[in-house]
Amino acid sequence: MADEAQEFTGISINPNVRFGKACIAGTRITVSDILGWLSGGMSEAAIIEDFPELSVDNIREALGYAAARENRGTIIIREKRA
Repeated sequence: MADEAQEFTGISINPNVRFGKACIAGTRITVSDILGWLSGGMSEAAIIEDFPELSVDNIREALGYAAARENRGTIIIREKRA
């Protein structure tokens, strides 16, 4: 099966932000933070209540990114265009 690239526009990687960890674009919240909260039992609604700068789409994109990393697929990070 051919490796199919997945594109993530809501994820950013900047070596000057959180030591280059994958973050939700425009925030300092890492994909790892979100995975930790979800695995600890927090609901999407609870995460958004605590971090109103996040959306359900952000959380789901973080999950998709983590799944792509786990599958070692090709990942493309693009900046969102206005």
